[in-house]
Amino acid sequence: MSKVDRVKGLPWLMLLQAGVVLGKRWSALSAKDRARLARLVRQSRGRVGNLSVKDRLELRRLSRKLDLKGAGRELLPLLRGGRKRR
Repeated sequence: MSKVDRVKGLPWLMLLQAGVVLGKRWSALSAKDRARLARLVRQSRGRVGNLSVKDRLELRRLSRKLDLKGAGRELLPLLRGGRKRR
């Protein structure tokens, strides 16, 4: 099953909820940090190896500010169908 097929199988409400969670994290960054993060991702073309060591460290610092682990914890119940772990 391709990624496109998986996305088509998701209910739109789940996609909207994921967008809201990620949007809150993105808007929590300052405008300067958002611009720098976007510039680094564009510069790397999605591959961290394309960045210098200094830029990698800055990308890591900015991604920590996004709290991607926390976003993952918020999105995990969506993948499990809303069931909570015991």
